[in-house]
Amino acid sequence: MIGSPFILKEHTSVRFTMIKVMAALVPGTLAYAWYFGPGIWISLVWCSLLGIGFEAVALVIRGRPLQPALTDGSVLLTAWLLALSIPTLAPWWLYMTGMFFAVVVAKHLYGGLGQNLFNPAMVGYAALIISFPVFMTQWAAPTTLANIVPNLSDAFDLVFVGGSITPDAYTSATVLDSLKTATRGGHTVLDAFAQPIHGLIAGKGMELVAIMYLFGGLFMISNRLITWHIPVAFLAAIALTAGVLQGLDPAHHAGPLFHMMAGGSMLGAFFIATDPVTACTTPRGKLIFAGLAGFLTVIIRTFGGYPDGVAFSILILNTAAPFIDAFSQPRVFGHAKGVK
Repeated sequence: MIGSPFILKEHTSVRFTMIKVMAALVPGTLAYAWYFGPGIWISLVWCSLLGIGFEAVALVIRGRPLQPALTDGSVLLTAWLLALSIPTLAPWWLYMTGMFFAVVVAKHLYGGLGQNLFNPAMVGYAALIISFPVFMTQWAAPTTLANIVPNLSDAFDLVFVGGSITPDAYTSATVLDSLKTATRGGHTVLDAFAQPIHGLIAGKGMELVAIMYLFGGLFMISNRLITWHIPVAFLAAIALTAGVLQGLDPAHHAGPLFHMMAGGSMLGAFFIATDPVTACTTPRGKLIFAGLAGFLTVIIRTFGGYPDGVAFSILILNTAAPFIDAFSQPRVFGHAKGVK
């Protein structure tokens, strides 16, 4: 006879959950490496090592045991998300700075896993793009457009030494950069879409990466790691906001499908906004949280100073999540309407 609570701990542990989430990221990461070169593997390994190091130091300073936190996989997931969110082949110290803010500032200064108010990976990203905007715009060009595609040896050299390859040879503007530059310079959306970086719908190469993130997200929903509320509300709000802006001025605003497939929309919808610690937990709260985040994403992309708005919109809504949850608590079973 098995005693209560009749739960198989190995299938509900933090470690098991993190492993499955990282498995869901594999298709998108493989597509990223295929279209933008193998440098992403250097970024992933370096961010992971930095994350483990910062986690260990923070735990020692706080007097906490090392083994549980270092083996639950949470810091590896944070490292993976940050590596996918910033340009590959950036200098080693840029990754170090981002991981410091993600692990030490955003996580441990708030009390560790489960206590943080903000998504750690997005805090790291925000700190970098505000402090080092030049480095954060040097994205690897698709292999079909780059003059040189750095191999693993070149990538290691570029990250840790500086290398002899100039950034102009392997980097390019993103499709969101191209769109913002064109429209603010008096050109139209069609002018921006005529640039080589633009693919069939959004950025060349990133379209397939976005689709792979979508498949990974559907895997997580099917395995009940996340619910449908946040991804659907986030993408629907992006589509609706972009559709309204395009309807008002089609010459200077891209359409819904572009915004859903460009930048970090898919990664944010399934892997970042759904963070159970920093997002809302009630079904109605999740819809409000993600809907507002999706709306702000397009507004920041269109009118803000940064090309993408996923990180900032999610961080802003992280601050509101506790209040949204308090407002959206479901009715207690048996509660009669009008009875206080």
